Amino acid sequence: MALSLPIDAKANELLARSPLALLIAMVLDQQVPLEKAFSSPYVLEQRLGHPLDAQELATYNVDGLVELFSRPPALHRFPKAMAVRVQEVCRLLVEQYDGDAAVLWGDARSGAELLKRISNLPGFGKQKAQIMVALLGKQYGIRPTGWREAAGMFGEAKAYYSVADIVDGPSLVKVREHKQQLKAAAKAKA
Repeated sequence: MALSLPIDAKANELLARSPLALLIAMVLDQQVPLEKAFSSPYVLEQRLGHPLDAQELATYNVDGLVELFSRPPALHRFPKAMAVRVQEVCRLLVEQYDGDAAVLWGDARSGAELLKRISNLPGFGKQKAQIMVALLGKQYGIRPTGWREAAGMFGEAKAYYSVADIVDGPSLVKVREHKQQLKAAAKAKA
């Protein structure tokens, strides 16, 4: 199975075939609607005019990359910061995983190791890393021993907590409802 979001079919197809696109989408998945975050790798690829490549993005002129992210419609609410973040992630991929996002998770021997690798990426705190582990396990079949435990609550079966749980329109609604409940609870505490 691969991710199926309410976005352009070509953007979904890119997320299914390109581990780097999937990773970039997760980098961008903050402070924007998930549709924006998960569509932006496809838009970036179109702007580049060829498939995404970690080596290229790692060494891309930062001003040029910011321009690609900023061009209307911007790829993120904070295009400069996210262009830099994507470049940082790509540099780490080049330095530690031969520029291949699939290697980042492909040979992890345990869920704990996978979580640690993802947590070491720039911009990936504990929750985002757990969501990525859950996404890989639930949607992409990347399931080293202990992956559900490493993903925490996001690894729970039949849960609707994050992008990892979205497989159709009704599941998207359930994930959004869960997030609204969390926001309401946090607001009530404050």
